[in-house]
Amino acid sequence: MKIEEYEFPDDLYYTDRHFWVRDDGDILTLGTTDYAQKVAGEFIYVEVPEEDTKITKGKPFASLESGKWVGRIYAPLNGVVTEGNEEVDDDAILLNSSPYGDGWICKIKPDNKDDINDLFRTSDEKFITWMKEEITKNKEKQEE
Repeated sequence: MKIEEYEFPDDLYYTDRHFWVRDDGDILTLGTTDYAQKVAGEFIYVEVPEEDTKITKGKPFASLESGKWVGRIYAPLNGVVTEGNEEVDDDAILLNSSPYGDGWICKIKPDNKDDINDLFRTSDEKFITWMKEEITKNKEKQEE
């Protein structure tokens, strides 16, 4: 799905902090959205979480930095990191050049996989409405 100039693949789940989650069976993959990478600008650093890091839904567990923005990565659900993306650790620009591909951040083994259903889908009208509001707010900030 495309909302304005931003891509949101239909097969992913989305958080309200501009991260995506892909269901890969027993493991979930986490990355940042096309919108987030375009708004943040070129990423220069990603704190890739280490294997066996326990994460708690809604709590920060890593960080990102671009030339104009520093932010936290928040856990979309409870679980344990099974793998951090070493390529992103070495070259943060992958978050920009391939946000839904090679630019993934980490893989997570969820405590309860059903929690993924608490996240947005592109088919949710509330996701579309919320995303359009986020885009509008960002445009207004840029005009100030």
